[in-house]
Amino acid sequence: MNQFQHDTQLATSFKALEKDLLRDGGAQISTTRNYNFAILPYEPDQEFQARRHVNALSSKLRETGWVTGTVALQTLLLERLRRLGPEYIQALIDREKRLYERDPARAINHLTEKVVQEIEGPDGLAADVIAEIKKILDAHPDSHDKLVIFLARAGALYPFLRTSALLKHVADHTDNVPVILLYPGHSDGETGLSFMGKLLPDRDYRPRIYR
Repeated sequence: MNQFQHDTQLATSFKALEKDLLRDGGAQISTTRNYNFAILPYEPDQEFQARRHVNALSSKLRETGWVTGTVALQTLLLERLRRLGPEYIQALIDREKRLYERDPARAINHLTEKVVQEIEGPDGLAADVIAEIKKILDAHPDSHDKLVIFLARAGALYPFLRTSALLKHVADHTDNVPVILLYPGHSDGETGLSFMGKLLPDRDYRPRIYR
Protein backbone atom coordinates (compact mmCIF):
# COMPACT_ATOMS: atom_id res chain seq x y z
CA MET A 1 0.00 0.00 0.00
CA ASN A 2 1.49 3.37 -1.04
CA GLN A 3 1.39 6.63 0.93
CA PHE A 4 -1.68 7.91 -0.91
CA GLN A 5 -3.57 4.71 -0.10
CA HIS A 6 -2.51 4.94 3.56
CA ASP A 7 -3.73 8.55 3.75
CA THR A 8 -7.04 7.62 2.11
CA GLN A 9 -7.51 4.70 4.51
CA LEU A 10 -6.80 6.91 7.50
CA ALA A 11 -9.40 9.45 6.37
CA THR A 12 -11.90 6.63 5.84
CA SER A 13 -11.24 5.26 9.33
CA PHE A 14 -11.83 8.63 10.97
CA LYS A 15 -15.00 9.15 8.94
CA ALA A 16 -16.34 5.78 10.11
CA LEU A 17 -15.48 6.67 13.71
CA GLU A 18 -17.24 10.02 13.39
CA LYS A 19 -20.35 8.34 12.02
CA ASP A 20 -20.50 5.85 14.89
CA LEU A 21 -19.95 8.50 17.55
CA LEU A 22 -22.80 10.61 16.19
CA ARG A 23 -25.36 7.85 15.69
CA ASP A 24 -28.93 8.43 16.77
CA GLY A 25 -29.37 7.12 20.28
CA GLY A 26 -25.75 7.71 21.27
CA ALA A 27 -22.26 6.59 20.35
CA GLN A 28 -21.97 3.05 19.03
CA ILE A 29 -18.27 2.28 18.69
CA SER A 30 -18.44 -1.16 20.30
CA THR A 31 -20.61 -4.25 20.06
CA THR A 32 -19.61 -5.30 23.57
CA ARG A 33 -21.80 -4.06 26.41
CA ASN A 34 -19.95 -2.03 29.06
CA TYR A 35 -16.74 -2.06 27.02
CA ASN A 36 -16.84 1.20 25.09
CA PHE A 37 -13.37 1.10 23.57
CA ALA A 38 -12.14 1.29 19.99
CA ILE A 39 -8.75 1.31 18.28
CA LEU A 40 -7.85 3.43 15.28
CA PRO A 41 -4.57 2.21 13.73
CA TYR A 42 -2.34 4.31 11.54
CA GLU A 43 1.10 3.83 10.05
CA PRO A 44 3.83 5.09 12.41
CA ASP A 45 4.97 7.64 9.82
CA GLN A 46 1.42 9.08 9.74
CA GLU A 47 1.68 10.52 13.25
CA PHE A 48 1.10 14.12 12.18
CA GLN A 49 -1.71 13.20 9.78
CA ALA A 50 -3.42 11.30 12.59
CA ARG A 51 -3.13 14.31 14.90
CA ARG A 52 -4.70 16.55 12.27
CA HIS A 53 -7.61 14.13 11.89
CA VAL A 54 -8.11 14.01 15.66
CA ASN A 55 -8.09 17.82 15.87
CA ALA A 56 -10.58 18.11 13.01
CA LEU A 57 -12.90 15.48 14.45
CA SER A 58 -12.69 17.00 17.93
CA SER A 59 -13.58 20.43 16.58
CA LYS A 60 -16.57 19.03 14.70
CA LEU A 61 -17.80 17.13 17.76
CA ARG A 62 -17.50 20.19 20.00
CA GLU A 63 -19.53 22.21 17.49
CA THR A 64 -22.37 19.72 18.03
CA GLY A 65 -22.21 19.93 21.82
CA TRP A 66 -19.73 17.18 22.57
CA VAL A 67 -16.87 17.27 25.06
CA THR A 68 -13.55 15.84 23.92
CA GLY A 69 -10.51 14.92 25.98
CA THR A 70 -7.04 13.68 25.13
CA VAL A 71 -4.67 11.68 27.32
CA ALA A 72 -1.10 11.92 26.01
CA LEU A 73 0.63 8.65 26.90
CA GLN A 74 4.07 10.06 26.11
CA THR A 75 3.59 12.84 28.67
CA LEU A 76 2.46 10.39 31.35
CA LEU A 77 5.43 8.11 30.66
CA LEU A 78 7.93 10.96 30.98
CA GLU A 79 6.27 12.28 34.13
CA ARG A 80 6.40 8.85 35.74
CA LEU A 81 10.09 8.45 34.89
CA ARG A 82 10.91 11.94 36.17
CA ARG A 83 9.37 11.04 39.52
CA LEU A 84 12.14 8.46 39.93
CA GLY A 85 14.53 11.37 40.44
CA PRO A 86 17.41 12.82 38.40
CA GLU A 87 20.07 10.66 40.02
CA TYR A 88 18.27 7.43 39.11
CA ILE A 89 17.66 8.62 35.55
CA GLN A 90 21.29 9.67 35.10
CA ALA A 91 22.52 6.32 36.43
CA LEU A 92 20.20 4.55 34.00
CA ILE A 93 21.55 6.63 31.10
CA ASP A 94 25.17 6.04 32.08
CA ARG A 95 24.60 2.30 32.39
CA GLU A 96 22.89 2.18 28.98
CA LYS A 97 25.80 4.02 27.35
CA ARG A 98 28.39 1.66 28.84
CA LEU A 99 26.49 -1.40 27.75
CA TYR A 100 25.91 0.00 24.27
CA GLU A 101 29.64 0.28 23.64
CA ARG A 102 29.98 -3.48 24.17
CA ASP A 103 26.61 -4.81 23.00
CA PRO A 104 23.80 -2.55 21.68
CA ALA A 105 21.21 -5.32 22.04
CA ARG A 106 22.12 -5.85 25.68
CA ALA A 107 21.86 -2.09 26.29
CA ILE A 108 18.30 -1.84 24.97
CA ASN A 109 17.29 -5.00 26.81
CA HIS A 110 18.60 -3.59 30.08
CA LEU A 111 16.87 -0.26 29.53
CA THR A 112 13.60 -1.96 28.62
CA GLU A 113 13.74 -4.16 31.71
CA LYS A 114 14.20 -1.16 34.01
CA VAL A 115 11.47 0.95 32.39
CA VAL A 116 9.00 -1.94 32.28
CA GLN A 117 9.38 -2.39 36.04
CA GLU A 118 8.11 1.16 36.52
CA ILE A 119 5.18 1.21 34.08
CA GLU A 120 3.62 -2.25 33.82
CA GLY A 121 0.67 -3.60 35.78
CA PRO A 122 -2.37 -1.90 37.35
CA ASP A 123 -0.18 0.36 39.51
CA GLY A 124 2.01 1.46 36.62
CA LEU A 125 1.20 3.71 33.70
CA ALA A 126 -2.38 2.41 33.68
CA ALA A 127 -2.95 4.09 37.05
CA ASP A 128 -1.79 7.41 35.59
CA VAL A 129 -4.11 6.99 32.59
CA ILE A 130 -7.03 6.21 34.89
CA ALA A 131 -6.28 9.33 36.95
CA GLU A 132 -6.31 11.50 33.81
CA ILE A 133 -9.55 9.97 32.60
CA LYS A 134 -11.11 10.60 36.01
CA LYS A 135 -10.11 14.27 35.81
CA ILE A 136 -11.90 14.58 32.47
CA LEU A 137 -14.99 12.77 33.74
CA ASP A 138 -15.12 14.80 36.96
CA ALA A 139 -14.77 18.05 35.04
CA HIS A 140 -17.84 17.23 32.93
CA PRO A 141 -20.24 15.27 35.18
CA ASP A 142 -23.31 16.13 33.12
CA SER A 143 -21.83 15.37 29.68
CA HIS A 144 -20.88 11.69 29.86
CA ASP A 145 -23.41 10.81 27.17
CA LYS A 146 -21.63 13.15 24.74
CA LEU A 147 -18.01 12.80 25.76
CA VAL A 148 -15.16 11.01 24.00
CA ILE A 149 -11.58 10.47 25.18
CA PHE A 150 -8.61 9.87 22.88
CA LEU A 151 -5.51 8.01 24.09
CA ALA A 152 -2.73 9.56 22.02
CA ARG A 153 1.07 9.46 21.57
CA ALA A 154 1.15 5.72 22.20
CA GLY A 155 4.32 5.31 20.14
CA ALA A 156 6.35 6.46 23.15
CA LEU A 157 5.51 3.17 24.88
CA TYR A 158 7.52 1.15 22.33
CA PRO A 159 9.25 -1.17 23.15
CA PHE A 160 8.34 -1.05 26.83
CA LEU A 161 4.62 -1.83 27.00
CA ARG A 162 1.99 -3.29 24.72
CA THR A 163 -1.15 -1.20 24.53
CA SER A 164 -3.33 -4.30 24.98
CA ALA A 165 -1.90 -4.67 28.50
CA LEU A 166 -2.66 -1.02 29.20
CA LEU A 167 -6.28 -1.21 28.05
CA LYS A 168 -6.88 -4.30 30.16
CA HIS A 169 -6.27 -2.32 33.35
CA VAL A 170 -8.05 0.85 32.22
CA ALA A 171 -11.25 -0.83 31.02
CA ASP A 172 -13.28 -0.65 34.24
CA HIS A 173 -12.52 3.00 34.99
CA THR A 174 -14.11 4.99 32.17
CA ASP A 175 -17.78 5.25 33.23
CA ASN A 176 -18.40 3.58 29.86
CA VAL A 177 -17.72 6.76 27.85
CA PRO A 178 -16.15 6.14 24.41
CA VAL A 179 -12.37 5.78 24.59
CA ILE A 180 -10.38 5.68 21.36
CA LEU A 181 -6.80 4.40 21.31
CA LEU A 182 -4.81 5.99 18.49
CA TYR A 183 -2.52 3.12 17.54
CA PRO A 184 0.71 3.53 15.54
CA GLY A 185 1.34 0.18 13.86
CA HIS A 186 0.45 -2.29 11.15
CA SER A 187 -2.77 -4.26 10.76
CA ASP A 188 -2.44 -8.02 10.39
CA GLY A 189 -5.58 -9.87 9.34
CA GLU A 190 -8.92 -9.10 10.94
CA THR A 191 -7.78 -8.75 14.54
CA GLY A 192 -3.97 -8.58 14.57
CA LEU A 193 -2.00 -5.41 15.23
CA SER A 194 1.77 -5.03 15.18
CA PHE A 195 2.81 -2.22 17.51
CA MET A 196 4.93 0.30 15.58
CA GLY A 197 5.20 -2.34 12.87
CA LYS A 198 8.03 -3.89 14.91
CA LEU A 199 6.50 -6.33 17.39
CA LEU A 200 4.88 -9.61 16.45
CA PRO A 201 1.17 -9.13 15.74
CA ASP A 202 -0.92 -9.01 18.91
CA ARG A 203 -4.46 -10.42 18.72
CA ASP A 204 -5.28 -9.86 22.39
CA TYR A 205 -7.66 -6.97 21.67
CA ARG A 206 -11.34 -6.79 22.55
CA PRO A 207 -12.12 -3.31 21.17
CA ARG A 208 -13.40 -2.68 17.68
CA ILE A 209 -10.62 -1.80 15.26
CA TYR A 210 -11.33 0.97 12.74
CA ARG A 211 -9.33 0.08 9.65
